[in-house]
Amino acid sequence: MFRDSIRKFLEDEVVPYHEQWEEDGQVDRAVWLKAGELGMISPTVPEEFGGVGVDFRYNAIVNEETARLGVSGFGLGLGLHSDIAVPYIIHYGSETQKKKYLPKLVSGEMIAAIAMTEPGTGSDLQGVKTTAVKDGDDYILNGSKTFITNGQLADLTIVVAKTDPSQGAKGTSLILVETGTPGFSKGKNLKKVGLKAQDTSELFFENVRVPQANILGEENKGFIYLMQDLPQERLSVSITGTAAAESILEQTIAYTKERKAFGKPIATLQNTQFKLAELSTELTAARVFLDRCLELHIEGKLDAITASKAKLLCTDLQCKVMDECLQLHGGYGYMWEYPVARAWADARVQKIYAGTNEIMKLIIGRSLVQ
Repeated sequence: MFRDSIRKFLEDEVVPYHEQWEEDGQVDRAVWLKAGELGMISPTVPEEFGGVGVDFRYNAIVNEETARLGVSGFGLGLGLHSDIAVPYIIHYGSETQKKKYLPKLVSGEMIAAIAMTEPGTGSDLQGVKTTAVKDGDDYILNGSKTFITNGQLADLTIVVAKTDPSQGAKGTSLILVETGTPGFSKGKNLKKVGLKAQDTSELFFENVRVPQANILGEENKGFIYLMQDLPQERLSVSITGTAAAESILEQTIAYTKERKAFGKPIATLQNTQFKLAELSTELTAARVFLDRCLELHIEGKLDAITASKAKLLCTDLQCKVMDECLQLHGGYGYMWEYPVARAWADARVQKIYAGTNEIMKLIIGRSLVQ
């Protein structure tokens, strides 16, 4: 029932407008409020703070449905909000922070972002240069971030900053910063290869004064919190990638039955059948592993290594599927009006964010030889 309601909502409220949002570089903020009314934003938030208190399978359903319909701008923003940013407040926020922010984050009145990546620091979170220096009862925040999902629309940003640079990664903290705080500014909306309806932005912090009460959890525990929550982020990326690939393969099979070459459908050609057979087989195997990872996560048993394997496997396969399916569409596959073209462009970044796939190999490889 939940999946059906999500699919109908997306078909009615998102699909018809997504092309315009691609041109705008961001989705219409009003759709967040409508999604909040439906209960599809951050469903894992406890009931006492305005959520419905269900498990991560409901997040997975939202990810799958947005991916299958190709509404990546809204899907990525919502996934970042529900699967990545809000859980930090659920897990590490004070009672005051939870009461203040969670109800509005569930309703869509507030949109969240998390600012990790910096111009000179990507997957290496230990290299963060943004600082938060104590000054009385406040922190003074200085630094810049880039490639921040929901950057333009966000009302609340979780900023990864060094509260004790002398300790390296161990001196990292997570600090809540509200949009409109003096000294906090948003740079340009970045133009990307894909995900064109997603507002991905630069953020700047120039002597931004925030109260110490805005720290999430304990001071200097931020790196530990990030490591603890990254498996869910990587699972979320894997779910999105697999569902998108399954959808495009399904569309491609239908296309090959209609498209003719040499007087007959290209689906009758051996090359087409072999390509489709390979992709279908690999996606079946990935789906079984992914569902097992989701099961482990619900049980609280998904470790960083297994999540890294899922992210590596599913995003590599997603890019392979999109490329092969685009090829089977021929010249039409390169036209932006065809879903496969958008899906191909959207897929490429999946191997980069949430930790590059090279970082995934490092995590997995080290576990094998240590």
